[in-house]
Amino acid sequence: MRQPIRSRLTLLYGGLFLVAAVLLVALIYLLVEYSPFPAPPAAPAAPGGSAPPAPAPLAASTEHLRRLLVNSLIALAAMAFAALLLGRLMAGRVLRPLAEMTATVRRITADRLDRRLAATGPDDELKELADTFDELLDRLEAAFTAQRRFVANASHELRTPMTLQRAMAEVALADPAADTASLREVLERVVAAGRHQERLVEALLTLARGQQGLRHRRPFDLAAITAQALGPRADAEPRVESSLRPAPAFGDHALAERLVANLLDNALRHNVPGGWVRVETSVRSGRATLRVSNSGPVIPADRLPLLLQPFQRLESARKADGDGLGLGLSIVAAIVEAHHGTLEVRPLRDGGLEVIVALDPPDDPRNRRRHGAPAAE
Repeated sequence: MRQPIRSRLTLLYGGLFLVAAVLLVALIYLLVEYSPFPAPPAAPAAPGGSAPPAPAPLAASTEHLRRLLVNSLIALAAMAFAALLLGRLMAGRVLRPLAEMTATVRRITADRLDRRLAATGPDDELKELADTFDELLDRLEAAFTAQRRFVANASHELRTPMTLQRAMAEVALADPAADTASLREVLERVVAAGRHQERLVEALLTLARGQQGLRHRRPFDLAAITAQALGPRADAEPRVESSLRPAPAFGDHALAERLVANLLDNALRHNVPGGWVRVETSVRSGRATLRVSNSGPVIPADRLPLLLQPFQRLESARKADGDGLGLGLSIVAAIVEAHHGTLEVRPLRDGGLEVIVALDPPDDPRNRRRHGAPAAE
């Protein structure tokens, strides 16, 4: 049977008052019965030599003690009732803000996350609980908003190439004079749109995998992964400069490869003619660090957060070549978060971007607490 907290607090307060009253009655009785103080002196003799009155008999003294005990018990019963009443009133007053918070929480739904408890009053534990819950609602509202925006953007990005494919096929079928060359051209464009869809779906799956956390964990070297991603580059544009020192890290090797590939692709894609890309790996402050910087257009600092959001492109500052999905840095951010690493993104004064990723080393004790013992893929 569910027992409300108000009833429990009422019993607690009432019980404490009752115990205090019982102790008080017992103490009064003991002091009267076994008083440690001496009896008052006998009254002086009356004028004329008459003797003082005789002391009261023992029976009268016992009768007074019995009456005192009975009266004390009656007062104790009254105190018990008063204690329960006061305890209930106090419990209701203390729990009133909690009842208001409960009513507000019941009105909050997934479609109405804008409500807040906004507790007022003294800065006590209940107000701290309400403020913490409001902060949780802020994060939930931001997450739901981001999810809805992501679903809408993903639907749009997937619908566009599908619509294009259907339109090209319908135009080709509606042309009775279409020859082999024109049909072949249409098929090539349909295949190109299909490749774009494949890249988009793969990117979405990688983003979802990064947001779900790590499944496979093992030590790896960021320098080796970066060297493999760079590969042999002749005098290709833009110019790539690398300084790869050992950078041992711990986590998902496949996601780390995707992280490095996305950073390099982002630096190469969003560049300027005659530009450059610098790639560095090292160990700084005990963590494996990857630094990728590139030349490019000037990026306003206040627009940097958009780069980490899915499907967000800064068209006024960074022009993609038409193949960009707008998912590169958002995937990087999700992978870094899954590895409990840090990500720094800052614009360069002369244009371009610098991205710094730091991951925990294999011997970091936090890895064992977060993920357990290393597991080989």
